[in-house]
Amino acid sequence: MADGNALFDLDEEHRLTAVLAGVIGNILEWYDFALYGFMASVLSELFFPGSNRLVSLIATYGVFAVGFIMRPLGSVVFGWMGDTFGRSRTLILSVAMMAFPTLCLGLLPVYAQAGVYAPLLLVLVRMVQGLSVGGEFSTSVTYLVETAPAGRRGIAGSWANIGSLCGMLLGSGAATAVTSLLTADAMNSWGWRIPFIFGGVLGAIAIVLRRGLPESPHFKRYQSARCRNSPIVEAFSCNRRETVQGVLFASSYGALFYLALVYLPTWVAQVTTIPLDSAMRINTLTLALLIPFIPLAGWISDRFVRRTYLLVGAILAIGGAGVFILPWIVADGGFAALVGQVAMGLFLAVPLGAAPALFTEQFPEDDRLTAYSIVFNTGLGIVGGTTPVLASWLILETGSQLGPLIVLLAAMLSGVTGLIWMRDRSREPLITQCGISVRQAMSAGREMKERG
Repeated sequence: MADGNALFDLDEEHRLTAVLAGVIGNILEWYDFALYGFMASVLSELFFPGSNRLVSLIATYGVFAVGFIMRPLGSVVFGWMGDTFGRSRTLILSVAMMAFPTLCLGLLPVYAQAGVYAPLLLVLVRMVQGLSVGGEFSTSVTYLVETAPAGRRGIAGSWANIGSLCGMLLGSGAATAVTSLLTADAMNSWGWRIPFIFGGVLGAIAIVLRRGLPESPHFKRYQSARCRNSPIVEAFSCNRRETVQGVLFASSYGALFYLALVYLPTWVAQVTTIPLDSAMRINTLTLALLIPFIPLAGWISDRFVRRTYLLVGAILAIGGAGVFILPWIVADGGFAALVGQVAMGLFLAVPLGAAPALFTEQFPEDDRLTAYSIVFNTGLGIVGGTTPVLASWLILETGSQLGPLIVLLAAMLSGVTGLIWMRDRSREPLITQCGISVRQAMSAGREMKERG
């Protein structure tokens, strides 16, 4: 499986720095976004008070979705920066733009203090966060995969999602702690601010770690062989088919992820007698159990089962499990909620472990970060980010607590379609210049210099 990537391996010291920097950035990113989802029921009362609690919750999830809708714009901006100026500079800027708004969110006035300005400020903060998130995850994954040893791209990319899940676990734990330890009055008065202010501290640590991050050797050494067209143009011309395939899969991935690991605790508290703090504890347990299986899935996709095959099986398993599990939760409550969320969470370990490398492998070096960012943030941002509000709206419109099943089945169909259509490159060299391997590109570059 030699693809010339040994040229791009970092030494052990820099490799450890790269992994830590990638993990801490994703911890911050997903800590904040997950925390907002976990705290939605509290924030809905503080920023969108009203007589109909479900309508207030939909408004709160709508602001949650606004942050994700900004992600495609962020993907274009940060993707272009990463493909033009380098991965390490982009990583520093993206995490700084994530940390400051997180701190600001914890200091915002609520509706009772500022009236209509409170939700407007909340929307503004979420927009800035969404813009920065548009470049954070895809840049860190691209950096990790490009610098990975040959035959280990899957497990290298999985580190980003280990950071993501650790962030979600931390967010879930923080939300659980403040809702369990504080009275309702204390929570609504000042307690809800603590987890967001802590996110600002995490951001400061991430910035310090990334200040010394070396540039991707892959990016530096292939600059002379890169196409000089705009990476945005390349993504929508040369790699148009791969972009569409990636969006189909990313949409499925995002919807399933947010249904199972962000929306489910709130839904369980609504449709059963289980209180929200207990539902959050189940969610925290699921996240903790899930983390060790993420690198395992990446390793399996490197060694035994090609990534697209492994992912098709996992998506079908999640969809099938959901069809059985959601009605069971509505009927039986507690035990069903525990078993159901753990089962769906463990199936999600496969896309969390194998998908980062798969996205990176689909695009050439010329527009790799730009195309990946657009695909990932369109699918997970627009579709995944709007999944909680869509699921809540379906319940309101259909009158059925099982409205989220429609989203689940649509996501399964989208993911399987995209993966079956997609070319599997998990055993091939990373490509550049629209399908040419990196080795061919460097050879062509040397020949041009010799002739010129």
